[in-house]
Amino acid sequence: MNILSLIGRHQDLFTSDLTTHRTPIEKIVSGSKFLVIGGAGSIGQAVSREIFKRHPAALHVVDINENNMVELVRDIRSTLGYIKGDFRTFIVDCGSIEFEALLHHEGPYDYVFNLSALKHVRSEKDPYSLMRMLKVNILDTLNTLRLSHAAGSKNYFCVSTDKAANPVNMMGASKRIMEMFLMRESVTQAISMARFANVAFSDGSLLHGFRQRLAKHQPLSAPNDVRRYFLTPQESGELCLMAGLLGHNRDIFFPKLNDKLHLITFAAIAQRFLHSLGYQPHPCASEDEARDRAEELIAKKQWPCYFSSSDTTGEKDFEEFFTDNEDLDMDRYEGIGVIRNGVPPDNKLLDQFHNHILALRNNGRWDKVDLVEWFSRLLPEFQHRETGKYLDQRM
Repeated sequence: MNILSLIGRHQDLFTSDLTTHRTPIEKIVSGSKFLVIGGAGSIGQAVSREIFKRHPAALHVVDINENNMVELVRDIRSTLGYIKGDFRTFIVDCGSIEFEALLHHEGPYDYVFNLSALKHVRSEKDPYSLMRMLKVNILDTLNTLRLSHAAGSKNYFCVSTDKAANPVNMMGASKRIMEMFLMRESVTQAISMARFANVAFSDGSLLHGFRQRLAKHQPLSAPNDVRRYFLTPQESGELCLMAGLLGHNRDIFFPKLNDKLHLITFAAIAQRFLHSLGYQPHPCASEDEARDRAEELIAKKQWPCYFSSSDTTGEKDFEEFFTDNEDLDMDRYEGIGVIRNGVPPDNKLLDQFHNHILALRNNGRWDKVDLVEWFSRLLPEFQHRETGKYLDQRM
């Protein structure tokens, strides 16, 4: 299955830039010690592979997903084999005392890549999942950065999202606030970031769900009015690698994607996906029809599909990687744009926000309205879209 053709592209984005900067990248990797946090997720695995195949002095990978970590090791051993450097994995929560002990005894690390994140818009459906998202995306990120700095790291990289630009959902807003905290820390610790498009067929994504539905002979469901940019898994690792190694302090990398060429709907990808496997998409008028006719249609090499307009909370009408008031460098790379950030002004609201979130967690009681209010204090441009409907209410 050709992922590029499924997402409407014909060539990789970063091949030219990787070729141009091959020597400095390989020199940095071969002489450095790396820590990858959240390394068992889709992007984390891609980053770990990109580092591993360039023979680092050491590569340590941390994640709480035991099964995915096993698959990462099996995948690397089955394709790339072995290196002379120290490659080890640790089943550790980056917000735990065990992580602090690991950093103290196994460090220092020259480069820390934090790919740990709660990335789903659906995480804001209840106050408990929402607070977990704030802990992972903001509090744990801030803590791991400070620990990395204390241990002598050269650069701390953290993954952001395109949804941080003019956010309309809590996930995107949490990543924008994370960026603000990291910019403030950049006065003492060099940092770089990348704002991402969707990673095609990443764990938990709608496209990954297509594969799951086919394996279980279940209907496909997708919005027909939401258009998104996509990266391949390998491109996600390449973008992070270049941002983490070549980015200047406070740089945010993003892929140069053309809205006229590269935006595609989920429904269109579903149809291409089915055609690539020899099935004819069969549009159904409702979820009930799609479920009821699944066995009948699949037997005839047709696949039941329910495509509908999106009306769930937090869906953004269009994708963007930067805002009008951000300083862009579009000439440094062929396939990558760079947002350049200056030294940030002191923002006392960040401390108030941080203290408020900690107080709520310590008290063990909070609600979504209060959290949205505090997000809006930090981000006056935040236009939260609440429809009362969530993705968990869809097939």
